[in-house]
Amino acid sequence: MGIIIHDGGLYTTVQDYGRYGYQDVGFSVCGAMDKRSLAIANMLVDNKEDEAGLEITLVGPKIEFTKSNFISITGGNLKPKINGIEVDMYKAIFVNEKDILTFENAKSGARAYIAFAGGLNIQSIMGSKSTNVKCSLGGYKGRTLKSGDFISFSSPKDYLPNFLSRYLNYKDEHSEDIVLRVILGPQDNEFTEDGLKTFLSASYKVTNDFDRMGCRLDGPKIEHKTSADIISDGIVLGSIQIPPNGKPIIMLADRQTTGGYTKIGTVISIDIRKLAQSKTGDIIKFKEISLNESQKLYRDEVNYLQEIKRKINKPCIEVLNPRNTSKRIKRLFNNL
Repeated sequence: MGIIIHDGGLYTTVQDYGRYGYQDVGFSVCGAMDKRSLAIANMLVDNKEDEAGLEITLVGPKIEFTKSNFISITGGNLKPKINGIEVDMYKAIFVNEKDILTFENAKSGARAYIAFAGGLNIQSIMGSKSTNVKCSLGGYKGRTLKSGDFISFSSPKDYLPNFLSRYLNYKDEHSEDIVLRVILGPQDNEFTEDGLKTFLSASYKVTNDFDRMGCRLDGPKIEHKTSADIISDGIVLGSIQIPPNGKPIIMLADRQTTGGYTKIGTVISIDIRKLAQSKTGDIIKFKEISLNESQKLYRDEVNYLQEIKRKINKPCIEVLNPRNTSKRIKRLFNNL
């Protein structure tokens, strides 16, 4: 027993942290565009941080539960509702059999994540459950979800330890003006001095040409010394390609493994989530930082997530107090 999809939404896929170790043979990494949100969603329902959940883009699905379980919803605010009643994000939620989960259009951000206690019964392929739509690989039948799909739970739970502690007062403000921190290179020497100044000072706009593969920006032209073309080499997450028109393309989770355009820099990994939550028309600026600064920021992110995990797993005193428990039971019966 698990979930029935009555409407797949705009673009809903199964994603975990991604499929690593196969780019040399042409397979994209894929994985969640906003890994922090997926990690927190999983923590809230006592899963491993990298357990596969659903990634929802802009317009959410309609989901029916065929068995009770715990879920959590994080990331962009798509105004989730259960049986028509709005529910909190960043909180463990108990759902009953036949409950219906729906969403409205995105209020803030662009991508939401649903984690299911015990995980979804999805086959791991090459070490990951992530959906690679281009290769029809992984996830649910290698594609986005659509009406009529059924995914069973792996091991649903009827109890979560410290249930009342499993929430966060988390206000993730998704700004329309975004600063992405970058490390220059590997081909920054292929650009003129004016081109580099333009890259680090100009404002760029997110265009409609934006998906899980990459995001094309519009704005001032970044000038090459000679040509935009190079012998194809590897592309990492966050690579910023500058094609002949001089407009940046930021490569994302479903990117190809190699490319033949000059790369002026790379967005640091912890800032990818900012871009993942952006929408058409949002403004992007780039800020250069050093490799050492980037590594420190990554360590800070790891520590931040560990602190969240400790908070979520902190024993709730109220649960241990029989007087409070009896009061809740009394209120429950009084409302019957």
